[in-house]
Amino acid sequence: MERLKVSDANLVVYVHPSKSRRVSQAILRELSSLLLKFHEVFDAVVLAYDVEIVDKIAKNLPGLHPYFGVRLNAKLLLFSPKPNMLLEGKVVKLTQESIHIIVLGFASAVIIGEDIREDFRYKNKNGKELYCSRSQKHHLIKVGMMIRFMVKSLDEEILHISGSLLPAHTGSISWLDKNSTEISTTDRSLPCFSSSGADMCHHIAVTVQKAEKRERSTDGL
Repeated sequence: MERLKVSDANLVVYVHPSKSRRVSQAILRELSSLLLKFHEVFDAVVLAYDVEIVDKIAKNLPGLHPYFGVRLNAKLLLFSPKPNMLLEGKVVKLTQESIHIIVLGFASAVIIGEDIREDFRYKNKNGKELYCSRSQKHHLIKVGMMIRFMVKSLDEEILHISGSLLPAHTGSISWLDKNSTEISTTDRSLPCFSSSGADMCHHIAVTVQKAEKRERSTDGL
């Protein structure tokens, strides 16, 4: 999605002198504490990072604390859902009153009855729950499907998204991709998933894993 973006940041990580021989490992551990949390500084959830140490010489903190600061250049993969943007997620639960979704494998989202357009009707066939469009009988929403929905709000503390299926360009992704041939320019400009964001996430994650592996190899010497 376009809200899954990479941002450059200048950071300072404070390391205890006892970690002076394992500075890279200490930095990675400190940065890992940022992951999958909403940070007001970035106005987003940090999903992954790639870092480069700027200064070879660290600076001691003034005062009684013995820590020293290491300046870094970092690329951060950020997730920042905003009201009225489009997201995609996997349906994990359906009830007569709500649709429950997981976005990017970690953020939960729910669409309650008042935010599901009237065209969708809840059905329970042989114990299998689904939502079926009255006007398009092949437009179905089932558990396990990927759907596109609009963000209403985000609870940053618990990373919970309130969503909506009221816009006509929301629903089952497979059905929309096959049948929505007339999406307006405004709709196309709304932030949505893209493979480039997922590829960047994978690239940065692999980079971090390689750095941690090198650090472990060095520790074993």
